[in-house]
Amino acid sequence: MAEHALSGLRVLDLTHYIAGPFCTKLLAGHGAEVIKIERPDGGDGARRLGPFPGDVPHPEKSALFLYLNTSKKGITLNLKTATGRTLFRELVRQADVVVENFAPRVLPSLGLDYPALAELNPHIVLVSISNFGQTGPYRDYQAADITEFALSGHMNSFGDPQREPLKYGGAPSQYMAGLNAYYATMAAVFHAARTGEGQQVDVSIQEALTTAHGQALIQYEYTGTVARRSRGGMEFPCQDGPIHIVDQQPQQWARFTELIGQPELAQDPRFRTASDRREHAQELVEAVSVWTRQHTKEEVYHLAQGVRIPTSYPTSTADLLASAQLQARGFFIEIDHPATGPVTYPGAAYEMRGLSWVWGPAPQLGQHNVEVYCGRLGYSKADLVRLRQSNVI
Repeated sequence: MAEHALSGLRVLDLTHYIAGPFCTKLLAGHGAEVIKIERPDGGDGARRLGPFPGDVPHPEKSALFLYLNTSKKGITLNLKTATGRTLFRELVRQADVVVENFAPRVLPSLGLDYPALAELNPHIVLVSISNFGQTGPYRDYQAADITEFALSGHMNSFGDPQREPLKYGGAPSQYMAGLNAYYATMAAVFHAARTGEGQQVDVSIQEALTTAHGQALIQYEYTGTVARRSRGGMEFPCQDGPIHIVDQQPQQWARFTELIGQPELAQDPRFRTASDRREHAQELVEAVSVWTRQHTKEEVYHLAQGVRIPTSYPTSTADLLASAQLQARGFFIEIDHPATGPVTYPGAAYEMRGLSWVWGPAPQLGQHNVEVYCGRLGYSKADLVRLRQSNVI
């Protein structure tokens, strides 16, 4: 059995920022050889996004870039030059997959769209990630993460109903699209291996999020009702922060009042049903907080779980790093990068029995130019000097 699930798979990575690099990070993690291709004049824009150690910007120290590009090789190449496009075509002939997240017009304008690549390599899989897909009236529209979150329907059903709509923190649409691109890539690779036929995979970030909103769509189709924002539970203060307790069924509510030593609350007409509890939320918080303030949020979490009461609490980064569950599973890994030294990274979201993950540092800009251009394509180091002087690499 191979040590890594994707050993032997050759991937050219034309992606930048988050969605595309997350897809190729997962491919590299499973052992695919991923060659990240960056512009010579600064590379992936994520290199200029923080956080940075000591809050000092440095193109080799961006936490975002280092996380999203683990285990890849890195070369520089200017596709705006004719020679750069020729070099890329040579690489395509030896590849299995190309992943890109340019605007849909870019690759065709360079003569590098799927039909052109398929002429060079009939089994090539081209994975294209864009805001709204390769077709449709929005195909050329730009979008920020909040745009995608809003246009997928999620903001209509997320957040406090008494407040303005919200999106999740961070860049959820980007990571969701990257995950979709990853498993779509694997389906296309399997198809190519079985039939010898390559194809273009069209990943829409809007559709990636809309797919995750399927329950609300089905609810509307079946019942005509529109999903609304709701709290879904209440927060109570603990010694070290809040804990969220989901609105309980009658039996759960009775068990909860026993747990906190106030069984009389189960019979209080203000709190008898979930609707009653929401209506008298402030009074309920005051009553329950007498107990929760005596405990840490971790203590309340385990006590409530012990009597089958659904609870959760917002974990800080420090909480995550100290998590007994994540530590027991070896989730966090340490990677030593030349520019930063050893740094702790989030690890794999799943494990495969008998197959290990690859964990290596993200490449420095152009780090593997000699290995790829000389070792793979047969160019000399003198050729690389000329290519560099011509702004090709």
